[in-house]
Amino acid sequence: MKRKKKLDLERYAPALLAFIANKLSAGASQLYRDTFDVGIVEWRVLSMLAVESHIPAQRICQVVGLDKSAVSKSVQVLQSRGYVQSEVDTEDARRYTLCLTPEGQELHDRIFDVAKERERRLLETLSPQEVESLLHMLNRIHKQIDHVNAYRP
Repeated sequence: MKRKKKLDLERYAPALLAFIANKLSAGASQLYRDTFDVGIVEWRVLSMLAVESHIPAQRICQVVGLDKSAVSKSVQVLQSRGYVQSEVDTEDARRYTLCLTPEGQELHDRIFDVAKERERRLLETLSPQEVESLLHMLNRIHKQIDHVNAYRP
């Protein structure tokens, strides 16, 4: 009889990363909706625009890894509430770029403090050296994503 294959979910890195990310996102989304009336995707758009201003929505998709429709919907919500504005790209008049409004920056800053506290709580069980090692390893793993996604059996 052939032995069935099965994953050890405590030792399979893609599952562990997904479980952690899914649970963190769900918790953050609920907290941000209850406290700030925006979800996790809106927060990701706000945080990306705080890091890089006057960028096309495509850049947000590229960096954050969200699909175009989720980003587009979130941008529309944020624009309708006055947190984000779009402008004609100075380099290509056929394209629009996005930036935070002063109200959007203020909302970002309020959520930022909550996000940093959630991060502190997540990492508080690790030493400062372990945090640095974890971040270093996660960045190395992140750089492998295109290589992993290019695999075809």
